[in-house]
Amino acid sequence: MEIHVYDTYVKAKDGHTMHFDVFTAVKDDKKAIEYAKQWLTSIGEGDAAVTNRECNFCHSQSAPANVADAINKDGYFIYKMEGCS
Repeated sequence: MEIHVYDTYVKAKDGHTMHFDVFTAVKDDKKAIEYAKQWLTSIGEGDAAVTNRECNFCHSQSAPANVADAINKDGYFIYKMEGCS
């Protein structure tokens, strides 16, 4: 499966920066932002600003099996990097 990677930086409630990637099966900026917001809400950071400034298309790549499974199930996969719980 080919996936599309959206590089995302948002400010958490306490002011620290959260850096994560949104992986999707469809290259759609609005959907990627929607998925980022869904995930942030699920971790209690639903008030974080997410626009095309914070969430940008980066590149496309092939997906490992666990990522493809998550995307097939949920529509997206969040790859947590810096400042994510």
